[in-house]
Amino acid sequence: MTEAFTPELARKLVELRAQPELQAYVDLLAEKANAGTLTTEEDQEYKSYVEAADVIGVIQAKARRFLAEHSASHG
Repeated sequence: MTEAFTPELARKLVELRAQPELQAYVDLLAEKANAGTLTTEEDQEYKSYVEAADVIGVIQAKARRFLAEHSASHG
């Protein structure tokens, strides 16, 4: 995957964050999940957000590693 990275792309991936409205909604779903009050639909939606966050986290980790290696070999 990192073969496609450029320093600019890697920086943008590392800086990627959910929009505040979406983050607030996911936080609400998390609170409901912790309280055990999610509906079936909300539970499926929350699990999808968690899975997406996991994938994004892996990609961001790869981007951070790419930037560290790139700056070490070109700095």
